[in-house]
Amino acid sequence: MAVASASPLPAAPSTKPATAPSPPAPASGFLALRGAPRLRPAAAAAAAWRRLRVEAIRTQREKQRTEVPVEESAPVREAAAPLDGVGADDPMVPSSDESWVVRLEQSFNIFATESMIMVLDGVYRDRNYARFFVLETIARVPYFAFISVLHMYETFGWWRRADYLKVHFAQSWNEFHHLLIMEELGGDALWIDRFLARFMAFFYYFMTVAMYMVSPRMAYHFSECVERHAYSTYDKFLKLHEEKLKRLPAPEAALNYYLNEDLYLFDEFQSARIPCSRRPKIDNLYDVFVNIRDDEAEHCKTMKACQTHGNLRSPHSVPNCLEADSECVIPEDECEGIVDCVKKSLTK
Repeated sequence: MAVASASPLPAAPSTKPATAPSPPAPASGFLALRGAPRLRPAAAAAAAWRRLRVEAIRTQREKQRTEVPVEESAPVREAAAPLDGVGADDPMVPSSDESWVVRLEQSFNIFATESMIMVLDGVYRDRNYARFFVLETIARVPYFAFISVLHMYETFGWWRRADYLKVHFAQSWNEFHHLLIMEELGGDALWIDRFLARFMAFFYYFMTVAMYMVSPRMAYHFSECVERHAYSTYDKFLKLHEEKLKRLPAPEAALNYYLNEDLYLFDEFQSARIPCSRRPKIDNLYDVFVNIRDDEAEHCKTMKACQTHGNLRSPHSVPNCLEADSECVIPEDECEGIVDCVKKSLTK
């Protein structure tokens, strides 16, 4: 008969280390930044140095504000008033004071913009960052198109003005950093969003090139409609999620752009302001979107100014521009577009 025997020796302690309880999975934040891989020591040191540089720039700006306020030393020009007629729910309507040709152009632009808005509303109802990624991808396209056509005009000897090229490049540079911010926030995470944004941008580019060659006024108004919609979109977003955004950190791309020591191009695209009259404050994600929204308002003002031929001036060239300076006067034979060139050729 087998008897179960118990060993008199105590049980040997287990050599396998006890498994620490796994930390709870982080809750899916409302607007969490895209997870980043663990940085190597050199990369971590570089990131820490960038943070220190940002803090130094921020401290220097606070000191400058207390010593010599920018608004007192360099008052904003009259055109830099708050964006008139732009609100979260303001409809776009063609101007009633213009000719029937201008009203027709504006009606087409408004119809095309509202059609695009309907598509975005249907696809990106509750996906804010993906919608912003698509919007910023599209918003850069007109400035590429304007620069391409202006370079062609320069080649043919029809255009000899650098202000438009400078301002439009600065606008594309600003929209590029908006796009970097949305990518860092995860707006391009899905391939379908990247495909849709680039598909729309491809056709939008060639449509804008053709429109700009026929009527620059119409192309600038269309871009104004797009920027106006972007302003309203960000304004709605800020009002709905203010408290949650204030609890989230600012993306690295936003700190590198808005708190950079060299803000020449940042000043350049704001044609309604003189240089150094606006310096952003970035403490959290809410501040980032406030500055993006304000950027869209400045783009809208610039596009409005461009609709009057020869009205655009580089902010850095205005103080040096005299009435008698030939560089600041539109030549009488300068064409506004291909149609205008043909018209002037026939009437001469």
